Amino acid sequence: MTTATTLDAERTDLLAALAAARAALTGTMSDLDDTGAGERTTVSALCLGGLLKHVAAMEESWLRFVLEGPSAKRYDLPDGVTWADLEAGTARTVPQWAIERQNDFRMLPGDTLAGLLERYEAVAARTEEIVASVPDLSAAHPLPAVPWHRPGETRSVRRVLTHVIAETSQHAGHADILREALDGRKSS
Repeated sequence: MTTATTLDAERTDLLAALAAARAALTGTMSDLDDTGAGERTTVSALCLGGLLKHVAAMEESWLRFVLEGPSAKRYDLPDGVTWADLEAGTARTVPQWAIERQNDFRMLPGDTLAGLLERYEAVAARTEEIVASVPDLSAAHPLPAVPWHRPGETRSVRRVLTHVIAETSQHAGHADILREALDGRKSS
């Protein structure tokens, strides 16, 4: 396995950008307790702990995709349920992956900020291992056939990493707004 000291410049830069985005996100949570992390400051169910859960799940899922391809991102629908039903909210059965995604944005009973931060650190460490060990950042897999991907679309490892960086950065901005609404604190 490649070690951190032998990473090429591109991998080093991508991982540094991701680390900076992660630090911006987790920095918004400093000095918070579990209650503050779970508090909703907007009309949605979104909270700081939920954002952290979502970003960890998103990163973990995309890096599994790097290793396993489209089977790592399955979006199966229950029998008799269509994408239109799901989108309209009229599906008689909601798929488990959709329930899990909704729960990723909120703190559930038993969730703690310390536990969420620990999980995120583990996901980050695994991402760094994967990026160091993947032979080619240009290696690509087809994306799953779902309405939000164009048919036949693929993602390279490089593109996955830039997506994870962008999404983490976007959610760090959301977290900054949530924290400011919570207690007036701004990220440094």
